[in-house]
Amino acid sequence: MESDLTRTPGVAPRPTSQRVARARALARLLDEAVRVPGTPVRFGLDPLLGLVPGAGDLAGAALGGWVILLAAQEGAPRAMLLRMLANVAIDTTLGAIPLLGDLFDVGFRANSRNVTLLERHMLAPQAVERSSRIFVGLLLAALVALVAGGIVLTVLILRALFAA
Repeated sequence: MESDLTRTPGVAPRPTSQRVARARALARLLDEAVRVPGTPVRFGLDPLLGLVPGAGDLAGAALGGWVILLAAQEGAPRAMLLRMLANVAIDTTLGAIPLLGDLFDVGFRANSRNVTLLERHMLAPQAVERSSRIFVGLLLAALVALVAGGIVLTVLILRALFAA
């Protein structure tokens, strides 16, 4: 629908439904609200929330979940919703690492990635769904490898601790 898109010369049109606008505003607040003076680096509330051990990362995940809920309300396909969920899961898991996780949050910007996915879906639903399915398959394989690696690492660490 032509009226649902914002047109700027030389720039791809962007969907402007109220849900997408709310998701974009939240992503900006969480991922890039403040610029570090004298640098191109931007960050938002997500890395700051991550400074509160445990609860901060869960709060960031809950806010990221709200973006996913808005995407579901816009009719996003399941494969894309899984991809968005994976972005939030990666952000939450790696963001939970003290200090290094907060630096990761500054660069990864899961919420901005998810809003971009939502906007692409609204412009070309079939293309996003096809690429999301491929991504989800690769993601599942990577998660299996990650879990297996985590189990092996945990066993090795426990053996070293009890051997000492």
